[in-house]
Amino acid sequence: MIYLQLFYEFFKTGLFSVGGGLATLPFLYDVSDRTGWFSYDQLADMIAVSESTPGAIGVNMATYVGNLTAGPFGGIVATVGLVSPAIILIMLIGGFLTKFRNKFLC
Repeated sequence: MIYLQLFYEFFKTGLFSVGGGLATLPFLYDVSDRTGWFSYDQLADMIAVSESTPGAIGVNMATYVGNLTAGPFGGIVATVGLVSPAIILIMLIGGFLTKFRNKFLC
């Protein structure tokens, strides 16, 4: 059940946080309030570690929260949840452009 909840929370975060990794922070504060998985102090530590490690801060935060909450597999689930909306949208747009690529050209 924790894995499904992790996936859902980070899927929602990935879907609605537009503007970079720091746009995920309000969602993480909300997750902290609703679930109690981590405190604000732990969240501040996560932000510091995620910003200092290489890679996208949103992905680093998802991995960190998932790992803290449900172990290594939780980190994988949270990260997949975060990047899934972007992958789905890119696939839909790519399919649309492939299907209609010659119809919109002058």
